Amino acid sequence: MPARILVVDDVEVNRRLLEAKLSVEYYEIITAENGAEALERAKAEQPDLILLDIMMPEMDGFEVCQRLKADPALTHIPVVMVTALSEQSDKIRGLEVGADDFLTKPVDDWALRSRIRSLLRLKMASDELLRRRQTGAQLGVVDDSLLVREVTGARVLVIDDSPSKGKIRDTLEAQGYEVQLAEDVAAGLELGTKRSFDLVLVRLRLSSGDPLRLCAQLRTSDGSRSVPILVIADAEDRERIEKAIEIGINDYFTSPVDPSELIARVRTQVRRKKYNDKLKADYEHGLVAALKDGLTGVYNRRYLDTHLDSQLKDQASSGREITVVMLDIDHFKQINDTHGHMAGDDVLRGLVPVVRESVRDFDTVARYGGEEFVVVLSGDGLDVGQKVAERLRGAVASTPFVSGDTSLEVTVSIGVAAGRPGEHATDLLSRADAALYRAKEAGRNRVVADDGQAEPLAATSSSVL
Repeated sequence: MPARILVVDDVEVNRRLLEAKLSVEYYEIITAENGAEALERAKAEQPDLILLDIMMPEMDGFEVCQRLKADPALTHIPVVMVTALSEQSDKIRGLEVGADDFLTKPVDDWALRSRIRSLLRLKMASDELLRRRQTGAQLGVVDDSLLVREVTGARVLVIDDSPSKGKIRDTLEAQGYEVQLAEDVAAGLELGTKRSFDLVLVRLRLSSGDPLRLCAQLRTSDGSRSVPILVIADAEDRERIEKAIEIGINDYFTSPVDPSELIARVRTQVRRKKYNDKLKADYEHGLVAALKDGLTGVYNRRYLDTHLDSQLKDQASSGREITVVMLDIDHFKQINDTHGHMAGDDVLRGLVPVVRESVRDFDTVARYGGEEFVVVLSGDGLDVGQKVAERLRGAVASTPFVSGDTSLEVTVSIGVAAGRPGEHATDLLSRADAALYRAKEAGRNRVVADDGQAEPLAATSSSVL
C-alpha cells in the first residue's frame, strides 16, 4: 500500500531509524524536526499518515496533534504518537487530543506495521468521500463545516462474554453512549447487521464461536459495512490481531481493559465515523443538488449530457447500441393557463412514476427542460426504442393525472433516435428533438422515429414489448 508518511522527531537518529524501517515497506518518507515545521509540511505535503514524537522543544506533540485535528484541511490525516513516555496517562492524553494511535519507544516493528496498515486503509476510504465532497463544494452545494467534536449519544454494540463485559458497558454508558450487549456470536451478528450502530466492540476470544468470522461478516454485510470495529485482544494474540486487521477492523487494544483507554479509543472511532458520515451526507446532498431535478427527482440536463456523452464514447469502442426517447407533454401551456402552475407541477411530478414503470430500472430518466423528458436506453437499437416509446405513450394516455380536486387527461408526443458511433450527445438529442417536433406537427399523442420515414408511427400501434 504505497503512501507518504511524515515522521516528526527532534532527534535525527530517531527520524533516520523510523525512515529506515518504513522505507523497507516502500513508503515515501518526509521528515520534520519540530512542531512548527511539522504543521507547515503537513499543509504543504498532505501526507497519508503522521508519526509524531511527543517530547519536543517549544511545541510538544500534544499541541501539534491538537492543531492538526483542529484544522479542517488536516483533520482527516491519521496521527500516531510515538514517544518514550510509558505512562498510561500520556497515552490517554494523546488519544484525547485527537491522536488515532499511540506507540511507545523503542517501537515494536510488528505494532508499527499493523497500526500503519490499518490507519492507511481507513484514510483511503475517507479520501474518496472527501474528493466527492470537494466536488460538491466547488458547485456550492455543501457548507465548509467538517469538524466533528461531539460524539455523545452514539450507539455502541459490545459483543463480549468475559467477566468484564458489564464493566465495559457501565463505563461507556457513564460517558453518554447507548450500549447494547451481546454475549454470543449469533446474537452479535443479528444485532450488528440488522440495527444501526456507530461502533462495534468485539472480544477477540469468545467461547460461543469464531469472532474473526463474525468481524468478516460484519464487514461484508450492507447493514454494518461502514461501522467501525474495535477489538479487545490478549497481548500474545498477534496472529489473531493481524488476521483481524486483514479482515478490516479499525483498531485494537489489549487486555486488561483500562477504562480511560477504552473511552479514548471508542471516542476516536466514533468521531471518525461521524466525520465520514458527514462526508457521505454532504456528497449525497451535493449529488442531488447538482445532478437531480428539484421538482421531479430525476436526473437533470447537466447529468444527461455527461452521461450520454460517456455512453456514446463507449459505443464507439464496444459497438453497444444507444437509443434516446424524448417526450414532451402535449398542450402543457394550456394546463398551466387553465388550472394554474401548481397543477402543471403536479403533472410533471406525476409523469415520472409512469415513465419509470414503462422502462427498466437501469434505463436513465432525465428532465431535459420544461415539460420535456428523456429516457436513455442502453444496449437497445431503434426498433426496441420505438416499441418502448409506444408503450410509454400509451401508459401516459391511460393514466389519470390529479391536481387537488381536478382530474386531468394528459398525453405525450415522443421522438426516438439511435446513437451513431462518434456522435456527441448534443447531436443525438437534436435528432430526437427533431423527431419529437414532427410528432407534434402530425397531431400529437404519437411516436416518430428518426429513421428517415416521412410518416409517424400510428398512435394506436400495438407493437410493444
